[in-house]
Amino acid sequence: MSALPLPAFPPDSPQAWRAHRGAGIAGLRRFAVRREALAPDAVRVRVLAVSLNQRDLMLLDGRGGPEGRELIPCSDAVGEVVDVGESVRGLAPGDRVLSVFFPDWQDGAPSAAVTARALGGSLDGVLADEVVLPAGAWVPISRELDPAEAATLSCAGVTAWHALRGLEPLPAGAGVLVLGTGGVAIWALQLAKAMGLRVAVVSSDRAKLERAEALGADLLIDRQREPHWAQAVQHAWGGVERVLDVVGPATLAQSIEALRYGGSVAVIGRLSGHAPVAIDPAALFLAQKRLHGLMVGSRAMTAALADFIRTEDLRPVIERVYPREGVGDAFAALQRAQHVGKLVVALDPARGPR
Repeated sequence: MSALPLPAFPPDSPQAWRAHRGAGIAGLRRFAVRREALAPDAVRVRVLAVSLNQRDLMLLDGRGGPEGRELIPCSDAVGEVVDVGESVRGLAPGDRVLSVFFPDWQDGAPSAAVTARALGGSLDGVLADEVVLPAGAWVPISRELDPAEAATLSCAGVTAWHALRGLEPLPAGAGVLVLGTGGVAIWALQLAKAMGLRVAVVSSDRAKLERAEALGADLLIDRQREPHWAQAVQHAWGGVERVLDVVGPATLAQSIEALRYGGSVAVIGRLSGHAPVAIDPAALFLAQKRLHGLMVGSRAMTAALADFIRTEDLRPVIERVYPREGVGDAFAALQRAQHVGKLVVALDPARGPR
């Protein structure tokens, strides 16, 4: 994405990218941002890296986001604290921090109140050189974690963590099924293997299945050859204890079918659109199966995940890191959906593409 003329702010003013709902990738615009004085509870962070999610693309293509106003997209950032408000405790300039998807959901059970505001949705997001948010919107993280890799945690990583650890515990050796090889699916694969679980992966792309196998996937199902993949799961393993369904209408019935007795589906996406879903209730109650809807997770889950990947020395799968001038290219790659894992933009000029 080529540089655009900036407003007449000082030359060292931080910049941000904004767009209206439905503006398309070409509608992303770069702006200079005026620095404001910090509120007592606020923290100013210099952003090092931002990872992209499907919801960010939904803003640009008109499937999501607020109407009638510009928005800074993206929810997932890693940065360094520049300054803190006078009442902030526990964070100081120089600390490395990770953004929290729902700034108001600190811990405990979700509610309409704590999930009402989300970065890059109802709130401005983090695709900016500097971001100012309340202290509770940031989690301190170890400098052992590479910024580009840590930037993949806030949405995709926490969603996978919530689906695996935030619901009923899964016993060692339990089976988990993930659909596709996007950010949530690959994070779930890596986390589940580190937790001692077996993982089945469904994809229509053989090359992507081979990459999943290299990451430790135990069962590979080619959806082109086996369109009724739930039967393949039942035949191979007698079903799984949990399915992470990011697709929604097109897959939910088979996700239920793929479960063992008493298993559950974590319903975490609707990539196949808004079509009505026909489900036979008997498919649930006759085998005590359950559906759990969930959205990302809390600040406490974000901190727990960051600690887990550091302890387990997990390295998230990143397809490519784009430079700051490649924001548009990164979104175009997200739209093509040929990647495995995550796409990241490095805003720190010291970090180039790879």
